[in-house]
Amino acid sequence: MAYVVTEACIKCKYTDCVDVCPVDCFHEGPNFLAIDPDECIDCTLCVAECPVEAIYAEDDVPADQLHFIEINDRLAKVWPVIAAKKAPLPDHEDWAEVTGKTQYLEE
Repeated sequence: MAYVVTEACIKCKYTDCVDVCPVDCFHEGPNFLAIDPDECIDCTLCVAECPVEAIYAEDDVPADQLHFIEINDRLAKVWPVIAAKKAPLPDHEDWAEVTGKTQYLEE
């Protein structure tokens, strides 16, 4: 079972999770991170590091976020790996608690 980045990451892109990942399974897009389900080893380290609680075990993804399982899989195949922590997006604080952000995902 892989872990999945969900909507809360959009327009924030905190990368605390990337720093603890032992297998570099995170991929970086313009305003979102994706986890490669084929590379994820289910270690759970990333979950506690996400300040906006955007990462879930695949079996625990909320029902309204299930489409992010496919989104992570698809985007991880085309986005580059990110293996080191970076600063979040400049306006991350404005977006950290916003819901309903799927339309803002930049692919």
